[in-house]
Amino acid sequence: MKSILFVAPPAAGKGTQSILVSDKYSIPHISTGDLLRKSNDPKIKEIMKDGTLVDTAFTVELLEKRLLQGDCDNGYILDGFPRTVDQAHAYEDLLCKLGIPEGIVIVLNLDKENSRKRIIGREICLNCEAIYNELFEEKKPKIKGICDKCGSTLTKRIDDNNETFENRYSIYLKETEPLIKYYENKGIAYHVNSGINEDYTFNKIQEIIGGVNDKH
Repeated sequence: MKSILFVAPPAAGKGTQSILVSDKYSIPHISTGDLLRKSNDPKIKEIMKDGTLVDTAFTVELLEKRLLQGDCDNGYILDGFPRTVDQAHAYEDLLCKLGIPEGIVIVLNLDKENSRKRIIGREICLNCEAIYNELFEEKKPKIKGICDKCGSTLTKRIDDNNETFENRYSIYLKETEPLIKYYENKGIAYHVNSGINEDYTFNKIQEIIGGVNDKH
């Protein structure tokens, strides 16, 4: 099983699809955003709140420690890094250092307005990682503020607000779209429409993974 890198605009479903793929193929989901949120460095917390990019070297350091854990030996899902071409080069250097082969890149496509609504209305369960949204009827929890799956209280991320969204989306257009072109030129990028529904997106991802595995 190759490693899978998700690239997408804010709230295109990276986290949700990562969990589904992780469960299906028994490989770990690594969210660099989660790794950074767990950092006790106050400067990192302030950067995360503003929606700007964290220093690449610091992110790579955290990622290296995570990739050295045994559960990554058979592949992993990486969500949130790299976001720029420079970060892609740093990530490739890390893979070379650790002797890990480069995997595939799945690009989740979503328009800006749906991206915004998914961000502003998002609620998450810190216990089981389930994701809900108060702005989409089909994504609301059965009981307001309570996780359907485990009964824990839902919470909103500190960076899930309109101002931070605009910053993040601006960065995406400026920095991440060139990254997509970079991976397209390498022949390892696959596009999926994530604006229809979760099942459609997941089925398309499975088709991609199946096709890639058949080649190796």
